Amino acid sequence: MEMHIALVPGDGIGPDIVRSAVRVLDRTADRFGHSISYREIDAGGISIDRYGRPLTEDALESAAESDAVLLGAVGGPKWDHMPGSLRPEKALLGLRSGLGLFCNLRPARIYPELAAASPLKQSVISGGVDLVVVRELTGGIYFGEKGRSEDGGSAYDVMSYSKAEIERIARKAFEAARLRRRRVTVVDKANVLETSRLWRETVSAIATSYSDVELDFMYVDNASMQLVRDPRHFDVLLTENMFGDILSDEASMITGSIGMLASASLRDDAFGMYEPIHGSAPDIAGRDLANPIATILSAAMMLRYSFSLEKEAKAIEDAVEAALADGVRTKDIASEGEEYVGTQACCSEIIRRIG
Repeated sequence: MEMHIALVPGDGIGPDIVRSAVRVLDRTADRFGHSISYREIDAGGISIDRYGRPLTEDALESAAESDAVLLGAVGGPKWDHMPGSLRPEKALLGLRSGLGLFCNLRPARIYPELAAASPLKQSVISGGVDLVVVRELTGGIYFGEKGRSEDGGSAYDVMSYSKAEIERIARKAFEAARLRRRRVTVVDKANVLETSRLWRETVSAIATSYSDVELDFMYVDNASMQLVRDPRHFDVLLTENMFGDILSDEASMITGSIGMLASASLRDDAFGMYEPIHGSAPDIAGRDLANPIATILSAAMMLRYSFSLEKEAKAIEDAVEAALADGVRTKDIASEGEEYVGTQACCSEIIRRIG
């Protein structure tokens, strides 16, 4: 297979971690007989410095012409003085909206070797935690009608969803579940919200086409408690924009290792943008200290969801797990007194285990 990937290194440690992910992708492609071409794109603070705005039309067009996008990180204190419309983070919103990305996949996994970093009791996470939050990105209360009364004494934000919006995100969740343990939990507030009742009706109808996937429903308040009480219960959590925003952050925190967490933003076809959830950490940029694993795992997600290369994605994930099992640690995930390696050495250890 020939793959055309747009690279958006961004700011801070972004170039360091994207460079590592490219090394891993190249080794994987070589092992399995694929070819990859890359096109580098400026976005975020670096684009502000060069072009006066966080995302140019040319950059967006280049991203759209690729098969998938791999992003590092954007932003940093250097640009904190910029007005809201020109902040580096606007590049992410511009890419997501300009590329039509409506589905966010946020995996949260606790590796046995890093279980001590989790804030949860070991009895709660024994046996492992491995779940994915599937969040709708372009609808709901964040994008609904909003305003204030003339006297400023009241305000409103409208949560609105169409069946079509729910159907397309539901299909993504069921397809993701088919690659995992085949269970989808819809998280809503159907005892109060009419939109949640529409979500239940619509997802239930879609589920008839996925008889091999188990479906259940859970109110969001209960789901937020169960993520802490029994996270092993979950496989794929499907939910609307605001609930997903909150629950995906909660799920990431229970792992205790933000440097390990990947994400994907998808649209109806195979196209997607893949990125770690952590920030740009400019204080360690260029110092060979950044943890590249979240970006490497994001690259594995790219192979799985944009190119349907399950064996190749699994080879990367297995190599990461093997490296961790053998004691490979970057500074951020090393215990006190434990030896650690730099960004490139960590990457090399993973590559060695890909074979």
